[in-house]
Amino acid sequence: MRASNVTVRRRLFAALIVGTFLFLALVVRLAYVQIWVGPELSDKAEDSWRRDIKVTAKRGEILDRNGDRLAYNVSSPTVVAVPAQIKDPKATAAKLAAVLQISEETVYKQITVRKASVYIKPGGRKITIEKADEIRDLQLPGIWVTEDNKRYYPFGGLAAHVLGFTGDYNQGLTGIELKYDNRLTGIDGSISYLSDAAGKLMPGSTDEYKEPLAGMNLQLTIDSHIQSIMERELDQAMVKYQPNHVIAIAMDPNNGEILAMGSRPGFEPGNYKNYPVENYNRNLPIWMTYEPGSTFKIITLAAALEEKKISLTEGFHDPGAIEVAGARLRCWKRGGHGSETFLQVVENSCNPGFVVMGQRLGKEKLFDYIYNFGFGKKTGIDLGGEENGILFKPSRVGPVELATTSFGQGVSVTPIQQISAVSAAINGGRLFKPHVAKAWYKPETGDVVETVNPELVRQVISPETSRMVRETLESVVANGTGRNAFVDGYRVGGKTGTAQKVINGRYSSSEHIVSFIGFAPADDPKVVIYAAVDNPQGIQFGGLIAAPLVKNIMQDTLQYMKIPPRKDQMERKYVYGDKRIVEVPNLVGMTLTDIYEDLNMNFQLAKSGVGRTVINQVPKPGTRIEQGSTIRIYLSDTQPVPDRGARPQVQ
Repeated sequence: MRASNVTVRRRLFAALIVGTFLFLALVVRLAYVQIWVGPELSDKAEDSWRRDIKVTAKRGEILDRNGDRLAYNVSSPTVVAVPAQIKDPKATAAKLAAVLQISEETVYKQITVRKASVYIKPGGRKITIEKADEIRDLQLPGIWVTEDNKRYYPFGGLAAHVLGFTGDYNQGLTGIELKYDNRLTGIDGSISYLSDAAGKLMPGSTDEYKEPLAGMNLQLTIDSHIQSIMERELDQAMVKYQPNHVIAIAMDPNNGEILAMGSRPGFEPGNYKNYPVENYNRNLPIWMTYEPGSTFKIITLAAALEEKKISLTEGFHDPGAIEVAGARLRCWKRGGHGSETFLQVVENSCNPGFVVMGQRLGKEKLFDYIYNFGFGKKTGIDLGGEENGILFKPSRVGPVELATTSFGQGVSVTPIQQISAVSAAINGGRLFKPHVAKAWYKPETGDVVETVNPELVRQVISPETSRMVRETLESVVANGTGRNAFVDGYRVGGKTGTAQKVINGRYSSSEHIVSFIGFAPADDPKVVIYAAVDNPQGIQFGGLIAAPLVKNIMQDTLQYMKIPPRKDQMERKYVYGDKRIVEVPNLVGMTLTDIYEDLNMNFQLAKSGVGRTVINQVPKPGTRIEQGSTIRIYLSDTQPVPDRGARPQVQ
């Protein structure tokens, strides 16, 4: 049955309405996609086509306190291949291999793998700028040279254990490089290009370069000049005494800043893989624990003075040993020191005298001071790998443990704990948290972003007690076991230490750790220096080995810091074998006959030139030198006007 014309027209009209609606919906949809969503979809499509080659950000520089660069980056480009873009793999491999000086087969295997991009290695990472330019000049399709950086340490092994080193991808692995890795590391940039699914460049596309953002620059408290002085002495000690290890730290006692820190054996951060692992994976000044010996007596002294348990003028008799709970604890000097004051107990490092100090303090008081001086826990220095040290548990401290702790035996400490505690004992009684970071700077402008302020942990003893400790330790250097640390013209205080090593649970009779801790000027300390020598060959006494080591570092450091010599230091007590200090006379204008006849010769002569008369000399007149030192004189037949004022004076 046929539909009527009306019905047909109705159906056509409905179809037209629906078609029009669908057309309008499609137009709206297309407009929406093109106008509103189009840019977003275009970006998504472009993102799916985009490939990135990383451009490594420059790692922040590490500077010493004077602004000298200790670690920075040098340009070291890297070769990247995009296999899909390489038109002639064999020819490309041959040309690349010739420049990189590796085999064609090695290059060919890497540039023909089914990957979006690949680093050419070995030989293609961190290459020289000259090689990078040569590869760019070849204009090889699919071969990219991207900017990369290599960490450079301009002073070689200087402060190596503090600085640490970085890995192949510029990540911090040890030391400061690891501790502050997140702030030293920048934000990488990239070179972007568009490619199809096969990895080939999209026609008409261009590369985009996103600049990397460099990491922050870090200034340390380390002074590279003092560090050099210290490491020179560490090297000499290794040669002279052939020990297992040598350790040293220099600190500003007034704020906890580490001025120098080092140990031997050492390594070079830029070539750390060429050294044994034990050379670089432990920072001995903060990691190594051992019994401190007599340097720990400073803590007992400070506690006894603060609690008024002794007077330095009080008398004491040392028979050579003291009985404690059935144990006979001996003095280092056979037969003892006899009658002495407590000042002389410290000068002589007399064990029985310190046992009495500990007994008068009692277990609770002594260990309270030990804890308050920072022992038994980490100092919190901003370096990784710090150890806690070991103290007796209070419940296990009996009369013998109290006695041995009083003179530094039976406890285990780290060098950083030692120098922090002694700094507190002589700086007015304030314990500071040690640190090596000083300030952070913007790499682009050099503006200061953050300054690291000193952190006071606590007040341990009173300024008056600290003054007495300083004066007592100055007397140790002038009159006692620390005489070999005496620096002419400077007021130096300090204390020696000689501790038996514990090997397989027993005290060794042949291996010791000898140490010395010194500070200057004694009345207003600016620097504290600690040194320890592990198992030196030959004589093993802190006063004979570690004290001269600290003396040499101290003398050059004070001169570098421009601290002027003074004449108000304590007079040094001389014993048999000590070299006296002699003032250099004025020899200019004198003949050799005059010199030998008129002067009391306390020195050796070295002659240069020809003639009978002295026209110049080194050292200059008035310089103070050790008796027996050499004066070089320059001879001629001219007759300068002599100044015969100075004559040798022995102190």
